[in-house]
Amino acid sequence: MTEALLSGTPTVKTERIGPVGRIRLDRPAKLNAVDLEMAEGIARVLDAWQEDPEVTLLLLDSTSPRAFCSGGDLRALSDLIREDGPEAGVRKITRVYRVMRQIAAYPKTIVSLLDGIAMGGGIGLGGHVSYRVVTERSVLAMPETGIGITPDAGGSWILSRMPGFSGLRLALLGERMTGAQAVQNGFADYLLPSESLPDLVAQIATQSVPEILDALAQPVPLAPEHSVEACYNAPDLAQVLHNLDAEGSDAARQDHEALSRLCPFSLQVTWAAWHRARTLASLDEAFVQETTLVSNLMHRPDFLEGVRAKLIDKDNAPRWQPATLDAVNPDEVARCFQRL
Repeated sequence: MTEALLSGTPTVKTERIGPVGRIRLDRPAKLNAVDLEMAEGIARVLDAWQEDPEVTLLLLDSTSPRAFCSGGDLRALSDLIREDGPEAGVRKITRVYRVMRQIAAYPKTIVSLLDGIAMGGGIGLGGHVSYRVVTERSVLAMPETGIGITPDAGGSWILSRMPGFSGLRLALLGERMTGAQAVQNGFADYLLPSESLPDLVAQIATQSVPEILDALAQPVPLAPEHSVEACYNAPDLAQVLHNLDAEGSDAARQDHEALSRLCPFSLQVTWAAWHRARTLASLDEAFVQETTLVSNLMHRPDFLEGVRAKLIDKDNAPRWQPATLDAVNPDEVARCFQRL
């Protein structure tokens, strides 16, 4: 049964399948980039179904196989900041985070199908639920250091809980993960063949979710240690770069080159944020830290410049301020952890 008006927005479709409430992101032209309209549409559905005793399970997915959610609508956010100032952007993104936290704390079981692209804000929507499903089409990442901010949407919590220094490496580089790697790294729970998703949807109303997923899932081996992960066991980023130079492999050289292209200030903030996140007690505390950091970073020029270079002009030649890691003022980094 379709409930077209429940969300109040055409970008969020809903339907009922017996006791299952299905929430479908439907903004395919934007790869389901989440904006405030979509987030608040999801929130209205969550509110309605939380009080509905006939809805016992929620399914969160996309109408498009290309993307679950590619992240936040960064072009719209940058336009808003240019027109109305950074505070307007902070207010909007804080409201989007609130909906992500609502999903994470929801009292009913939620299954997310992270089929296709799931990055940044897509992790915030589907990465903190009861059961997270990926496929061979899935591409997951937290690529924020490439646009002048830092892993957010609860992503820092997952990254800080990965073993060793693998999460620190991913937080800094924003490297893309396959579905199998997402399971290995704690961003997902089950890897399913994409052709089995219709079977999952058909069976989920009448069978136990773990039993269905166990029956359909493909085995995923434990993650091998990345060859340069030990280079990130260092007191600071300068030493990481030194370690990568000394290690000398192709993988180390690729990491060094990638770090040199990313936003220096964001890298330093992310370095500090990852280490602090390891001391936090909950996902909610991670969201609080991320909100403070992103709020401060939106007042800096790097975010607008990163979006310009990556998404607007697409020249991939951002002019970061400052331009190098050693020029970043550590006192300014520390101030990013203080609320405005």
